[in-house]
This record gives sequence, C-alpha cells and structure tokens, in this order.
Amino acid sequence: MSRRRDFLAANTGRRAPMPGFVLLVRDRRDGDPAMRVGFTVTKKIGNAVVRNRMKRRLRSLARELLPSNGVGGADHVLIGRNGGIERDYAALRTELVKALKKVAR
Repeated sequence: MSRRRDFLAANTGRRAPMPGFVLLVRDRRDGDPAMRVGFTVTKKIGNAVVRNRMKRRLRSLARELLPSNGVGGADHVLIGRNGGIERDYAALRTELVKALKKVAR
C-alpha cells in the first residue's frame, strides 16, 4: 500500500496493539482475495536509520507470516512502536502471530 487514503481507511478496521507494533486490519470487501500490506514508523521512534531498520524488521515479519496467517482480501498495516526496535526478532514474530489470530476472530 502506498496511498494515504488506504492507510486512513485501514485505521477504521480491527486493531491489535502489541508492545513492538500495532496491527490494523480492514477487509476491503471488493472481492479481491489478495492481501495488501503497509508499514509506517513515525519520527517519534528515532532518526531515519532507526526508522528504516524498524521497517525492514516489519517487512521481514510480514513476508514470513502473512501468507499463512493473514486475512485474505484485507489491508494489513503495521505501525512501529518505540519499543519495537529493541525487542528480539523472535518476540516480534510471536506478537505478530498473536495479533493476527486476534484480528482473524
């Protein structure tokens, strides 16, 4: 996802806050079974190097887990949180699995 209106629309969907990130999931209801994903990390998290590192970690998690655990036909947005950069990758992975189960209900 790259357009601002898609991110704003995803904000109206289901929300799963975790210590390292917030997951937003919104069903598009357009009949397309493809999953779309977007990432955002604000300047409050740190400088450009820190934000880009956080986005790389979120992209890696999404690439690994969304094909099997994601919601088909939905937009997924991962918002990086301040504690996410210090968290272990395995902890972030566990949190994303938990968040995806929570929003799939």
